[in-house]
Amino acid sequence: MTVRHQSTEVELAELRARYVPRGITSAHPLTVGHAKGSELWDVGGKRYIDFAGGIGVMNVGHAHPRVMQAVREQLDHATHTSFQVVHYESYLRLAERLCEVAPIDGPKKAIFFSTGAEAIENAVKIARMATGRPAVISFRGGFHGRTLLALSLTGSVQPYKQDFGPYAAEVYQSPFPYEYRGWNAEQALAALDNLFESEVAPRRVAAIVIEAVLGEGGFVPAPLDFLRKLRELADRHGILLIVDEIQTGFGRTGRFFAIEHSGVQPDLIAVAKSLAAGFPLSGVVGRAQVMDAPDPGGLGGTYGGNPVACAAGLAVMDIMRDEKLPERAARIGSVVEERMQGWAAEHKLVGDIRVVGAMAGMELVRNRETKEAADKETAKVLTVARENGLIGLRCGTHHNVIRTLMPLTIPDDQLTEGLDMLGAALGEVAAGR
Repeated sequence: MTVRHQSTEVELAELRARYVPRGITSAHPLTVGHAKGSELWDVGGKRYIDFAGGIGVMNVGHAHPRVMQAVREQLDHATHTSFQVVHYESYLRLAERLCEVAPIDGPKKAIFFSTGAEAIENAVKIARMATGRPAVISFRGGFHGRTLLALSLTGSVQPYKQDFGPYAAEVYQSPFPYEYRGWNAEQALAALDNLFESEVAPRRVAAIVIEAVLGEGGFVPAPLDFLRKLRELADRHGILLIVDEIQTGFGRTGRFFAIEHSGVQPDLIAVAKSLAAGFPLSGVVGRAQVMDAPDPGGLGGTYGGNPVACAAGLAVMDIMRDEKLPERAARIGSVVEERMQGWAAEHKLVGDIRVVGAMAGMELVRNRETKEAADKETAKVLTVARENGLIGLRCGTHHNVIRTLMPLTIPDDQLTEGLDMLGAALGEVAAGR
């Protein structure tokens, strides 16, 4: 029997430095050994509370027993055939389940891919085919992926866009209603009207793509009335509304989809991340008439809708329903918000707090009047928190927002423990230690 060598953190760090390009970064300099529920252990055995969830992927927690069972059963049947060669039940059943929960009236259809960027790019393809129009509008601060069209739609230069251009044509950006940074809903709508008057005529626009809550852009919720008026504007001009629910979906905001808070019905929804509990799977669900616009063969991908990932997705759907995770997210959010408001009262470093369900963002500033971004301080808070045993993430166009993406299955005692660690780290940095 071969005895496997147990690599050390130092050995693995050397492998990373030698063989992995610097363009892909890791938020924390440690190597995970294993994960369970809301906890991680590094290769040295140190335990961490997980407030990152693989960047919002693990809403049902790491290695949920029902997901693992579904995956093992699927492994015994087939790991890959490509849906474009022969179809299989896990794909078909998951499409059915996704259509059942999508907040869109009437007949719906769904298609699966592997990554969020693929979902966004295919949603745009579908919209262009359905409308016969070329242009697409997205919003500043939005993040939609790293492939060419998705990156073109993304409204943040560093670190995502850098010098990767030229970008895709017929993509236009408008300000997102980020009130803390000077853009309210009325101003954002006026800017969109100006865009129509000065850059692209509405009759040329196929779709508007928006996150109901900015993810990488800083956990900024779009005002509900803004979303409603955006729907009215789209209807007036025959434009399709695509909602990017890649980070906000699957219970994170206290509803299955974040757009549900507004009552707005989109034409297409892009999903990924927590759809399959860490197995690579994304999708687009939308109005059947729109989804059927591309001719046969126009959509697909060799690995899209892998049967093992779809089996995991079906288990996730069951867990979301049976464990009432959207409701659990709302309860988590109330606890997190109360703690963050307490920290804001204690520390001037906290400039703004934005909470929708368990999707909470705490923006740190050096001066509350000038709102100068405390990016270095934000990084230090996360470093100190990690040293205390908490894995967290930041976001925002200024890299100064601490966000919460803990599994929605997190036990109350671990939630409290993690918040204690984060609060202690914030206090230490705020005190200048």
